Amino acid sequence: MKPTSVPYQGWEKSRALSSWVVLLAVGLLSACSAMKNKDADSSAAALAAPPVVAASAPASVAEEPVIKKPTAAEMSLADGLKAYQGGQYRMAETQLKTALQAGLTSPADVANAHKHLAFIYCTSKRDSQCLAAFKAAKAADPSFALSKAEAGHPMWARTYKKAMGLK
Repeated sequence: MKPTSVPYQGWEKSRALSSWVVLLAVGLLSACSAMKNKDADSSAAALAAPPVVAASAPASVAEEPVIKKPTAAEMSLADGLKAYQGGQYRMAETQLKTALQAGLTSPADVANAHKHLAFIYCTSKRDSQCLAAFKAAKAADPSFALSKAEAGHPMWARTYKKAMGLK
C-alpha cells in the first residue's frame, strides 16, 4: 500500500477545483463575447438598412423666419444711442439727426431719437431746441412719455413738462 499524506490529497482537490473555476470563467467570458458580437451585428445591420417608413402626405415645410435687415436709418439710430450711452454726445447728435433724415419708419423709433436729442440739447443749454425735440417726440408717437426718473431730471424736467403741457 502506498502511503499518501493528507496535504497531498488536499492539493489534488484544490487542483481539481481550480480547473473547474478556470473552465467556468472561460465559459462565462465566451458567453459575454458572443453577446457583444451579437449586439455589434444587430447595430451594424441597423446602420446598414434604414428603417422602412410608410408613405404619408408630404409634411408641411416649415418656413425659416425672415430676418429683417436693419435700414440705414435704424442703424444710425442704434449708433446714435450707443454713442449717447458712451457719453459721446456730439457723435450721438449727428447719428440721431442722420437717423431722422434717413426716414425712421417706426413712431417709437422717431420719438426715441427726438427724446435723446432733447436730452443732448437740454444738457448743453439749448432750451428752445430741447423744447422742440420733446414736442417732436410727442407728435411722432402720441403715447410718448418719459419714465418717472427721466421726467424728474433737473436738466430737462421743466422743459419736458412745458412741452407736454403739464404743470
